[in-house]
Amino acid sequence: MRDAFSLNAATIGGAVEDLTLAILKEIRDDLREVKVSGRETVERLDTTVERLDTTVARLDTTVERLDTTVERLDRLERRQVETEVRLATELVSVVGAINALRTTILEDRALRHTVEDHEARLQTLEGKRIA
Repeated sequence: MRDAFSLNAATIGGAVEDLTLAILKEIRDDLREVKVSGRETVERLDTTVERLDTTVARLDTTVERLDTTVERLDRLERRQVETEVRLATELVSVVGAINALRTTILEDRALRHTVEDHEARLQTLEGKRIA
């Protein structure tokens, strides 16, 4: 009976060894797949990093362009304000000139009446001298 027991233990031990070997081979194959998958993931990450670097460079360029645009807009705003001040100053001068012209025209009209009156008197006086 010992032989049968020994034979069974050897058979069971061999079966356990075969099962262990099969599991280890399966683990090894899974690790290879994980290793390949890890490489693919690293490659995809490298590609993503490159794309992000490109995007960052483009954003840097855009920021520089925006900074330049802001500077130009600031200069334009200053020039516009300066122009508005000059225009307002000139407008005040024009209003002053118009008021002076109005005063002159009113004075001329007042003098015209006086001149017409004097001319009429002169004609009357001259008419009396001739007659």
